[in-house]
Amino acid sequence: MSGERYVPWNRGRRLPAEPLVLDEVRKLIGSASGRSPTGIRNRALIVALYRGGLRCSEALDLFPKDCNLGSGTIRILCGKGGRSRVVGIDPEAAGVIQRWLDRRVALGLTGRYPVFCTLDGKPLQPVYVRNLLRRLGQRAGIDKRVHPHGLRHTHAYELANENFPLHVIQQQLGHSSLATTDRYIRHLSAPEVVERMKSRKCRLEAPE
Repeated sequence: MSGERYVPWNRGRRLPAEPLVLDEVRKLIGSASGRSPTGIRNRALIVALYRGGLRCSEALDLFPKDCNLGSGTIRILCGKGGRSRVVGIDPEAAGVIQRWLDRRVALGLTGRYPVFCTLDGKPLQPVYVRNLLRRLGQRAGIDKRVHPHGLRHTHAYELANENFPLHVIQQQLGHSSLATTDRYIRHLSAPEVVERMKSRKCRLEAPE
């Protein structure tokens, strides 16, 4: 697994973010098995990236002690810039992650192993996650690029569309400043601009 090589097709080009819609996320999650241990793990990983807005490295650095799913929190000990934070997670997402934590126990994996590990306790590598999401995205028939940071983009996009305050989105994502979050959201979409443009009325064709 550690020898897997990932070569992004857009190497050398910076492409705009492509947030997924809810139906696409559901298909992505459903493309991973709901019965096999690896499938249950992969579903939990997708949910952590999507509903927690975690960076890939943050998800892979988690240990069971960092997940207090009963209270709906996940603790990030060392995020970007060495900053720690606590993110919120909704009950349904927590249930998906808890299912994997319970399966881990049945597999004999203790808290000494990362939350997202192989079935023999080895850490997952970022290249594995990138390849996994690309493969599952293709299986789900999603035409957009599907990658770990894209799920974080999707989380931010949804929070903005649900009118969460900017400072709440900043804390959830672990940005260093509101300005960073503002640029991040504007880079993804401008829902207010779109809605206001759609509300404009103009007769473009003369009546016959």
